[in-house]
Amino acid sequence: MPARPRKQALLLDLDGTLLDTAADMAAALNALLVEERREPLPFTQIRPVVSHGSSGLIRLAFGTPNDDERQRLVNRFLALYSDALAIHTQLFAGFTPLLQQLRDYGLQWGIVTNKPAWLTDPLVMTLGIHTQADCVVSGDTTAEKKPHPLPLLHAAELLKLSPADCLYVGDAERDIQSARAAGMQSLIAMWGYIADTDTPHTWQADGMIELPEHLQRWLFE
Repeated sequence: MPARPRKQALLLDLDGTLLDTAADMAAALNALLVEERREPLPFTQIRPVVSHGSSGLIRLAFGTPNDDERQRLVNRFLALYSDALAIHTQLFAGFTPLLQQLRDYGLQWGIVTNKPAWLTDPLVMTLGIHTQADCVVSGDTTAEKKPHPLPLLHAAELLKLSPADCLYVGDAERDIQSARAAGMQSLIAMWGYIADTDTPHTWQADGMIELPEHLQRWLFE
């Protein structure tokens, strides 16, 4: 068992870090493509884009339509996704024992995501983690989203901790930018939705980890 905590809290991005949401988001995107009389995309093409949210997925599937058309497609995608929010979504393997270990050692943990609250809240409730997380900061909780530091600073404030007492883990460059600007240690979740064209070694994170259980050495001495 670990000796003592290095940090007082673990903060996690949602899609591609804590939760594997790609299958449900891909299903919604392909349902929209079928509605628009287009061919569905292979899952392997959609998965790396999921962390970029609805705008990134619409850009992948439809290129760059005009603003009105893009907003129509985003709204329809979100409607389809919200109707089937957690069919296949689950925690990435390794998080259930890790989160229990945090609780056993008196450490706090929370979620900081750019996903809007009207999707985040029902998702975490459906998966039963809303009562476990010490804070949930969604994309519209604060006036700014990641890569701005405000969401992470707000999470630290909710936990009554300084940013330096928290560790943030995400799978996108904006996650690392947000953590660095907030003065928070950061790690890249390499199991997440990282494209072959991404260059995580240039994101200036404090480390890259391959599995959730590798968080132990960053959290405990």
